[in-house]
Amino acid sequence: MTTKNLLVELFVEELPPKALKKLGDAFAGVLFEQLKAQGLTSADSVLTAFASPRRLAAHVTAVAAQGADKAVSQKLMPVAVGLDASGNATPALLKKLQALGADASAVAGLKRAPDGKAEALFYDSTVTGATLAEGLQKALLEAIAKLPIPKVMTYQLADGWSDVKFVRPAHGLVALHGSEVVAIEALGLKAGNSTHGHRFEAAVDPVILKDADSYAATLKKEGAVIAGFAERRAEIVSQLAAAAAKVGGGVKAIDDDALLDEVTALVERPNVLVCAFEKEFLDVPQECLILTMKANQKYFPLLEASGKLSNQFLVVSNISPADASAVIGGNERVVRPRLADAKFFFDQDRKKTLASRVAGLDKVVYHNKLGSQGERIGRVSRIATEIGTMLAGDGDSGLAMHAQRAAQLAKSDLVTDMVGEFPELQGTMGRYYALNDGLPADIADAIEDHYKPRFAGDELPRNPVGVIVALSDKLETLAGMFGIGNLPTGDKDPFALRRHALGVVRMLMEKNLALEIYELTRVAFKAFPDGMLADAQTDLNLFILDRLKGYLRDGGYSAAEVDAAVHAPGMKVWSDIPRRLAAVRTFAALPEAPALAAANKRISNILKKTDGVDAHVSELLLQEPAEQALFAAMQHVAPQAQAQFEAGDYAASLQTLAALRAPVDAFFEGVMVNAEQTDLRLNRLGLLATLHQAMNRVADLSRLAS
Repeated sequence: MTTKNLLVELFVEELPPKALKKLGDAFAGVLFEQLKAQGLTSADSVLTAFASPRRLAAHVTAVAAQGADKAVSQKLMPVAVGLDASGNATPALLKKLQALGADASAVAGLKRAPDGKAEALFYDSTVTGATLAEGLQKALLEAIAKLPIPKVMTYQLADGWSDVKFVRPAHGLVALHGSEVVAIEALGLKAGNSTHGHRFEAAVDPVILKDADSYAATLKKEGAVIAGFAERRAEIVSQLAAAAAKVGGGVKAIDDDALLDEVTALVERPNVLVCAFEKEFLDVPQECLILTMKANQKYFPLLEASGKLSNQFLVVSNISPADASAVIGGNERVVRPRLADAKFFFDQDRKKTLASRVAGLDKVVYHNKLGSQGERIGRVSRIATEIGTMLAGDGDSGLAMHAQRAAQLAKSDLVTDMVGEFPELQGTMGRYYALNDGLPADIADAIEDHYKPRFAGDELPRNPVGVIVALSDKLETLAGMFGIGNLPTGDKDPFALRRHALGVVRMLMEKNLALEIYELTRVAFKAFPDGMLADAQTDLNLFILDRLKGYLRDGGYSAAEVDAAVHAPGMKVWSDIPRRLAAVRTFAALPEAPALAAANKRISNILKKTDGVDAHVSELLLQEPAEQALFAAMQHVAPQAQAQFEAGDYAASLQTLAALRAPVDAFFEGVMVNAEQTDLRLNRLGLLATLHQAMNRVADLSRLAS
């Protein structure tokens, strides 16, 4: 069967820039899958998606004019319903066949096959393959229906009566199979072979497409449009680098993939220009200037090699005039008031200290069940003071004092003009204002860092004070939300509790903090007034424990290895877990490991059925050779393993215990634990308890058993 390449384009008004890439991929992807499902593509067919501000398009190679015929076997009904006692067709069967376009002559050719407990009749037929017009019509409507559009527009068609719903008004439809137009319709439009190029710079209008394969080249040459999202993005990257090199001095355009994608979705033929603003604005914190240029104007700030902001920036224009001075001047005039606003906010904010703003937080609602931000920082301060005391010990109160002070001021910048205008700068501006107030650097850094880690892979706070305040802030949020029942459900987590819990885990692990999670959550719940929260500490502990296990599994450890290390008896400080995990992995590779893990699991099950057996053994009551041999082996191995454990050499401790495999196996083969004589039974249980205690200091080895 001969095939040709297919092009489908939907020409619309300007699409939402932040969603353009997703819309383009979804449109082309669904269209391709639908064509494939109808047998109109081949195994060699290749899809190319196009997306520009005013078009969604797809190019598919090797598309047939008609799909291949397909053999279909259709279940009709149970044999008992379709045939009477004499084997003749019942009226129900004849009616069913008639609906399928067959008559009584087809009864003889029906097949019988088991269907559950009964036998059913099946009708084999051949379905004619869909024509391209039929298949593409269905595929296009499906692609339009499945576009990931949060909100649609309703607009009238040219007849003045009909209306349609779509993300933006559509004005053109192209469908070319080779050079032939495919007769399809959508959104009140009939397919043709013409589209429109750049609003201002197209050489011709409309742009006539000769065939499907000339789409991108024709649009680029005659329409002044780079249709491919990826090609347009790469062109912008290339021009940004070239413009930065032209500026010189080692400057480089800021690296921001989200901004790059958004700008790519705003222009059809990019033209990068160099602009500048007055150097006096560089006295404002560069985070403010960068944010206003990126968020409000979609400009690319230029950074010097040191990371310091330059007073020059790059604009991606959608037009390419011979004299670009008017475009450059216009952008410079537009950005100046934005930067002036930022300078004004910064100057005004510094007239008041952060400490003087704390009282204003009492008027900022945090949560209707948990009070104001002022009440919240009181709780965070109490938690921070206790954590600081835990980490510093009795000999140094400075850490706790600095942590308490940083916690008290951590949210004060929420009531500044700058953060009111740019909420993304909370914490960042707090640091600048703290330094302006003459506060120590560790307190200022902690104010900025207490939001960290803000996302997966984000850096952690840079100093101990910041770590304490970040822990306190996250623990207060977790305790408060768990205490009032605001828990994550499924994929919904409006208060980012999973992220907060993972942040707690990361700080405990990666900062090697000798803190117990159960003590931390106790302190967090204690910071709230009596009666405000339900008792949810256990639930919160389990929630954070789940995040810990996920964090460790993401590090490359198996679920069994993680469970063994995390559930080691008496293990409270999580910073010790990485060494235990490494030891468990080394142990699991030993040939003795499976048998010892299985024996450990068996011992655990035996001990669970007894009431508080002491880990004590009387050598006089050891009668069987196997229990005597096990006791003797333990007398030699256990002290050595214990010494290695106390020295922190967990891997060596577990390897030493591997020598117990043979005597443990012999014990279970030759000794009855539940002897009728009470003193013998208790002594053997004591022997197992002693063995269990020795084997599980590093990890719960029973969890390695399959």
